[in-house]
Amino acid sequence: MGKFFFSGSTESKLDDKSRFVLPQSMRYGLVEEGALEFSIGLGLGGCLAIYRKSDIEKIVARFQSKQHMGKYQKFFTLFFSTLHQTSCDKIGRVILPPVLKKAVGIKTEIVIAGVLSKIEIWPKEQYDAQLKAVLSGKDAELDLAKLTEEAFALLGDGEETDASEE
Repeated sequence: MGKFFFSGSTESKLDDKSRFVLPQSMRYGLVEEGALEFSIGLGLGGCLAIYRKSDIEKIVARFQSKQHMGKYQKFFTLFFSTLHQTSCDKIGRVILPPVLKKAVGIKTEIVIAGVLSKIEIWPKEQYDAQLKAVLSGKDAELDLAKLTEEAFALLGDGEETDASEE
C-alpha cells in the first residue's frame, strides 16, 4: 500500500451515540492485512487524527526508546492516554470517544479530511473558519500563496541533484 494517500473531505454529523460514518474510500485506505483496524487520537491544530494500525506501530516503536525522557513525558501521557484503538461497525460508523470529542470541541457537525497518511476530524465550525481565513488572506500565518509556495518548495529538496546527474 506504499503509494496510497488520503485526500478529499466530507461533512458528517454525529448521531446520538457519538458515531459518524467514515467514507468508504477512506475505510479502504485503513484496511491492512485484511483487517479494518485503526487508532484515533489528538491531532495537530485542534483536530482529531485517525492513523493506520501500521503507522501507530511505527510511532510506538520509535517512542519506546525515549519514553523515560522527562522532556517528553507530558506529550507521551497526553498522546497515548487519548489514543483509542478502534474499528468501524458493518455500515462504517466510528464511535467518537467522549474525551476526544470534548478535547477538540466537537458538538454534532464534523469535517472528515484526508491528509496524506492520516484522516483528520475537525469541528465543522473550526474547519470552515480556518478555510475562510486562509482563502480570504485575513490570517497572516495562513497566507495561502506563501504556504503553497513553501510546501511546493519542499518537493525540490534533493531533486535538483538527481535531474543534473542524468
